[in-house]
Amino acid sequence: MSSIWSSLRSVLHNGRSKLLPSGNTISSVPALDMLAHNWSLAFTSFGGPTVHFQIFHRLFVEGYKWIDETTYQQMFALCQALCGPGSTKMLYAINVLHYGFWTGLLSLFVWSLPMAIAAFGLAVGISNVGEQLPLPVYALLSGLNSATVGIIALAAVQLSKKAITDTLTRILVFFGATAGMLYNALWYFPVLMVVGGTATVVWDLRLLQRAWRRVRKRSANSEPPVEEGVELERVDRDGQEGSAITQHRMKPEAPIGRSESSRSIPNGEAEGASGSASRVTRSWKLGASIVAAFLASFVVVMVCRGLFSDVYRGFDLFANLYLAGTIIFGGGPVVIPLLREYVVGPGWVAPRDFLLGLAITQAFPGPNFNFAVYLGTLAVAGTNVPPAAGALIGYLAIFTPGIWLHTGFMGLWTRARKLHAVRACLRGLHAAAVGLVFTAVYRLFEIGYLDENVQGGGSLSRDPWWVVILATSFVGGMSFGVSPPMAIIIGAVMGLIWYAVVRA
Repeated sequence: MSSIWSSLRSVLHNGRSKLLPSGNTISSVPALDMLAHNWSLAFTSFGGPTVHFQIFHRLFVEGYKWIDETTYQQMFALCQALCGPGSTKMLYAINVLHYGFWTGLLSLFVWSLPMAIAAFGLAVGISNVGEQLPLPVYALLSGLNSATVGIIALAAVQLSKKAITDTLTRILVFFGATAGMLYNALWYFPVLMVVGGTATVVWDLRLLQRAWRRVRKRSANSEPPVEEGVELERVDRDGQEGSAITQHRMKPEAPIGRSESSRSIPNGEAEGASGSASRVTRSWKLGASIVAAFLASFVVVMVCRGLFSDVYRGFDLFANLYLAGTIIFGGGPVVIPLLREYVVGPGWVAPRDFLLGLAITQAFPGPNFNFAVYLGTLAVAGTNVPPAAGALIGYLAIFTPGIWLHTGFMGLWTRARKLHAVRACLRGLHAAAVGLVFTAVYRLFEIGYLDENVQGGGSLSRDPWWVVILATSFVGGMSFGVSPPMAIIIGAVMGLIWYAVVRA
């Protein structure tokens, strides 16, 4: 058995090594080729969505060269502009572009299912735990949270270096970070994203300058001429000249904020390196139909949620998480406070169990949205719904809205990406989304500490040691190449050291 495993690992490793320089396929069967390129990500992508984006960039842009830098940045902005799990949508979209829809959909399960199963097992274990945990466990969990915050902070800094391309995007990153810290509501994060996108559209298309020129021109034309013959002739000539200048500035050949690389992207870039992209990514009509179908499903679920609330726990759970998956913008870090409202608020999950699961699942690789699997399992405890059914409900309800909408918008994107206004909007959305990552760092910092008296979560600033763990994780990754898994292990060990010195 060990020899078979060694042979398989050798084949995958050698195939991956061959692939890095040129992007050649390992297998002629798309599903097997996808598996060879994606299987390890579910087990090695620690640190949450912000780190995942860095991993995907290194793998698919720099390594496999399936997409170029500009396409990646536009896809990143599109993933952040839509609801749902950001890094999961990115991995799904890249595989759909490269392999086609069905193989891309399969990659979604390869990426998310392993840790979803682990989250289900964790929930079963937590449901059998008493009110109090051993004291060293609290210290270990606090160490895990501290290291995770450091990893996310480093990823936020790295993402901001790519998002900041001029003074405006620097301001938008700062705006997203600070505004996100000041307030928290269901409608608030989408509004911040809209503000970011609108700002870059106004700036890149010079809408204010154009409006000001029109006002000045109307003002000049409304002034009575001093000399009837000569002055009217001069004003007419000047007006024609200004019109020619305005037309020259409005030419689309060199729009503000558009890079040389984006000009060179062919119209068929969405077909991916293999040219096998599905019709889903090429037909804007099909994309619009998919979006319309989702909106219809959302209306139906919300109407049923209002009519049949508190009748069946399984449906209540699905409706709440379906709503959460639809209104979550900004990816995994934003889902945490929202899910707390939707499962702890109704009394389905105890606050302590919520934070215990948060601390442990933050140390899991793969998508943070698997946290909903953990919560779904606990939410149906004591009802006639089996725990496995609760886990499946949580999985489907939280992932479906974002993936469904993103699939539709991939078709619409074939038309929309050609518009300068859309590209400008994505530039602002990208910057605002990166700012919200800094907000996530702050919010996780404020609930990362756990002990027997603070089971609802407390600030890591309670003891400087947790800040030291955070800084160790950040500096280790930035300056010494410490990988996220190693940083998580170091954080756990340092948490136990704190317990041995301070509490033992």
